[in-house]
Amino acid sequence: MPIKLEELGYDSFFESNRKALGLDNYSMSRVIAEYRGAYRVKNAAGEYLAEVTGKQMFDAQSREDYPAVGDWVATTELDPERAVINRVLPRKTLLKRKYSGRSEAQVIASNIDVAFIIESVDRDYNLNRFERYLAIANDGDIKPVLVLNKIDLISEPELDSKASHTKKRFANIDVILTSAIHSDGLDDLAAHILKGKTYCLLGSSGVGKSSIINRLLERDVIKTDAISHHTGKGKHTTTAREMYFLENGGILIDNPGMREIGMTDSDTGIEDVFDDIAALSGDCRFRDCTHTHEPGCVVREAIERGELDEERFNNYVRLQKETEYYEMTELEKRTKDRQQGRFIKNWKKQQKKGDY
Repeated sequence: MPIKLEELGYDSFFESNRKALGLDNYSMSRVIAEYRGAYRVKNAAGEYLAEVTGKQMFDAQSREDYPAVGDWVATTELDPERAVINRVLPRKTLLKRKYSGRSEAQVIASNIDVAFIIESVDRDYNLNRFERYLAIANDGDIKPVLVLNKIDLISEPELDSKASHTKKRFANIDVILTSAIHSDGLDDLAAHILKGKTYCLLGSSGVGKSSIINRLLERDVIKTDAISHHTGKGKHTTTAREMYFLENGGILIDNPGMREIGMTDSDTGIEDVFDDIAALSGDCRFRDCTHTHEPGCVVREAIERGELDEERFNNYVRLQKETEYYEMTELEKRTKDRQQGRFIKNWKKQQKKGDY
């Protein structure tokens, strides 16, 4: 049955770019799933399994030049089941992270309006991890919403404590408490989801992202394994990014669980998340203050007075260092790694000599 592109999230931003690029002779399709070497796209006429053209592969400078789930692309249909992707339209927003052990960034999804950042309150709960996700969401100009899931697995006093800590640390961000098993809080979550808007679920493996989507869809579309009585977690089964459409017109993207979130060039995102620290830094005596030992450091004074949480500050420093390292050239990274290697080697020699 034919649908309108607006039901897939198409709006004036993408239409103006289509016209500017002269793509009148192509269909506008949205990438709704990504597989190894292929994509599933959807447009007003239907769904197709699609591949990029050889020219696109040749012209691509990095992974960001390839399509991602959420992208709008110009396609040519070859038959009722297959299509070719000719071009990726400019993105409104982009969510990416650093590959583990690589300098290249991994595109998670694009053209997202809101990111639901999910943690389970039992074993996964970690405020520092929330800040990592918030940094990459803010850097991509994506509104974040925090979700504390599996609230049925801990006592009410413990839940009250964790919810209070979360809301205090992230006072300007919506926090929703949910249980996919008992459907607690899912009405609150659904109230954030609007017709024609795109939402991405982010979180570690086993926090319940797929279960939440199944409940919102009101049917078990995504396979999830039974919850372990030992760990209290469902085994993670999502292996590919995929888009789902709710009855109310909202659009959800499920993502494989991420063991780590490496920082890319997320300076703006970090400054947004830690805006209080950034504001204090501007009043330090020295412009290049490291906030560790310099006299007149306003940040250290705030920590000593108890006005700034030291754990939060330490996480800010860690994220900033990761971003700086990512932004280095490969030559700078190799030099820094060699210097670090020499330092460790000399330290080991001193230990053997007992000179420490």
